[in-house]
Amino acid sequence: MRSFLVLAMLCFGTFVHSQYGKNCEIRQIKLNIFNPGLEYEMGIGVNSTLDFRVAWQVALEPASTEPYDNLDFFPAITAQYRYYHNFNGRYHRRRSIYGNSGNYIAPTVAMFSPGERIVEGQLVDGVHGYGGLVYGIQRSYNSGLSFSIDAGAGYYAGPFKGTILPVVNLSIGWIISEKRWCVGL
Repeated sequence: MRSFLVLAMLCFGTFVHSQYGKNCEIRQIKLNIFNPGLEYEMGIGVNSTLDFRVAWQVALEPASTEPYDNLDFFPAITAQYRYYHNFNGRYHRRRSIYGNSGNYIAPTVAMFSPGERIVEGQLVDGVHGYGGLVYGIQRSYNSGLSFSIDAGAGYYAGPFKGTILPVVNLSIGWIISEKRWCVGL
């Protein structure tokens, strides 16, 4: 019985120590207005989070010969592993890091499921997606307003010839639920 108590205290101490000093919010749910949908961001390290978004997103039509001329709304699932590289600098300059307010680098993947559509006289069907790298900023305010923008490049693949195209994500909305651990202002 005594060894069980020692083991339990050791495990609890390890858990408490591993959470110490975390700069990120443990989790937050955001309602996205610009690309209608939900976003869930959870802290997984001192300065890193996983961000998942399910939304109707503005996207390029990669099946087109001129993808920049054909923007459309597609249902999408997006995932990013965000590493916030300036939390400590913002904190020491007395700037808020509430709601993961900071600049980040993120590998990103997205899957779009637009269904059947006609692109330049051709029937295009099936899901398409991209994988790439983006750099972004995110700011959140005490009112709950939150916005983020990131840009980079991604390799688009699907029922068309794969190609590298730009990736830009814009999220404007409100934090509707949060679990704080943020040590910032």
